[in-house]
Amino acid sequence: MGHSSDAFIIENPISIRQRVCDYLRNEVLSNRIPAGSRLVEAQLAKQINVSRTPIREALHILEMEGLIESFPRVGYRVKELRWEDVEEICEIRAVNEILAAKWAMKRIIAEELAAMKENINLAESEIQGGQAELFAERDAEFHEMLAKASGSQRLLELCQMLRRHMLRYRIESLYVPESGLRAVAGHRRILTCIEKKDDIGIEAAIRDHLEQSKRDIRRYAFEFQTLTEVYRKGE
Repeated sequence: MGHSSDAFIIENPISIRQRVCDYLRNEVLSNRIPAGSRLVEAQLAKQINVSRTPIREALHILEMEGLIESFPRVGYRVKELRWEDVEEICEIRAVNEILAAKWAMKRIIAEELAAMKENINLAESEIQGGQAELFAERDAEFHEMLAKASGSQRLLELCQMLRRHMLRYRIESLYVPESGLRAVAGHRRILTCIEKKDDIGIEAAIRDHLEQSKRDIRRYAFEFQTLTEVYRKGE
């Protein structure tokens, strides 16, 4: 009886921390907490109505994910969007996802291939049906299925972390139908290479896919923001 009571005490704060972390992550990714904003533990605890401990733990996780940064005696601040970060993340993602895809070629089973095909077809039909906002979830599912098919838990965790680092930059472009369809075409090409066990083609497919993502990020996360700022200043 004592064991089940202990288990409940341990589980509860973890679930609170996770909920707080998910909430703050979504606020940052959606720009409801804009770049440059200070994150004060006491204020957040009062706003969310939790103690400061899960706030502190969540902020530490978000720092590891690259969404916020810490400063001595100041606390945390939401990171500014920087183009050099995009280039770095894409280069590291390419290395990890190429490795995941090559391992997946050797280990992937029919059910996994079918699930990835279904994901691609569903994403395409949703975008064409006016539901482009759902693509962020489909995109995450596709890359997670690819990493899982590699058979390596460590590689899966690395790929997931890097994708989260990049999501903040991509979130604007993922809601644009044309950008989503370009990403779906990239997924289809990657899957074709895996089916054919095309060792050479998969490297080009993944690098081209990430380069397209970079072009869309530059257009929707950087150039669009700059034009908006110029327009606002003109007002």
